[in-house]
Amino acid sequence: MNALSWVRPAAKALQRFVLPFHCLLCGAAGNDGLDLCRDCAAELPRNRICCLRCALPLAQPTLLCGQCIKRPPPWEAAWVPFRYAWPLDRLESRFKFGADLAAGRVLSALWLRELPPDSRPLWIVPVPLHRTRLRQRGYNQALELARPLARHFDVPLRHDVLQRARPTTAQTDLSALARRRNVRGVFTTRSGMALPAHVALLDDVMTTGATLVECAKALRRAGVQRVDVWALARAPISRG
Repeated sequence: MNALSWVRPAAKALQRFVLPFHCLLCGAAGNDGLDLCRDCAAELPRNRICCLRCALPLAQPTLLCGQCIKRPPPWEAAWVPFRYAWPLDRLESRFKFGADLAAGRVLSALWLRELPPDSRPLWIVPVPLHRTRLRQRGYNQALELARPLARHFDVPLRHDVLQRARPTTAQTDLSALARRRNVRGVFTTRSGMALPAHVALLDDVMTTGATLVECAKALRRAGVQRVDVWALARAPISRG
C-alpha cells in the first residue's frame, strides 16, 4: 500500500473540520459534501424534458424541437443537465462574473452527479475566450468547468484547439439575431492540428446557441466528423 495514499483524504477531512461545508446561497450548513444546503439543492432546475439535439427545455417529451427539425444545428447531440434558472443561475453568475471559484467547484460537482451522456468523445474542447477578456476575467469559466469532467471521464481536455480571431461584444444583452452576427466567423482552429473524429464542445451556459454554432462549424471545417455540445445549463428560449 502506498504510504501516502491516506494523506489526501485525511487532509480533506481536516480541512472540512476546520472549514465545514456551508451553503453559498443561503449560508446554511452544506449537505452531501457540497457547499449547498439540502433545501437549495432541492430547487435545482434539472433539464429532464428537452430536445435531444439542442437541449431546449420542452413542455412535453419529444425527440426534437421544431427548430431542430427545420434547421438542425451543426452538432449531433447535446448534454445539458440543468435549466438556467434559480438557484443555479445565481451560482453561475457568481462564478462567471464574480470570480467565485468556490461556486464553480459546486457547479462542476453538480454536473458530475447527473446522468452521463450516451456517447463518449475523444477530446473535450472548451469554448475559448479572447485574450483580452481572459486578461480581464483571469480565467475561462468553460475551461474550469471542463477540468473535472475531463478527469472524471478520462478524456483529454484540449483548450488549444479553438481560437477567437477577434474580440466580440458580450452576448448577454444582445438579441438572438445580434448574437449570431456578433460571433459570425470569429472562431478558427489552430493551424496544422490533427483533430479526432469525435469532439465534445463545452460551454457553461447555452442561450441561443450562436457561439456554439460557430465553434462547431469551425471544428467541422477542420475535419471533425462528430461534434457534441456539453453545457452546464440551457436557457429556456429557442435559438432564434
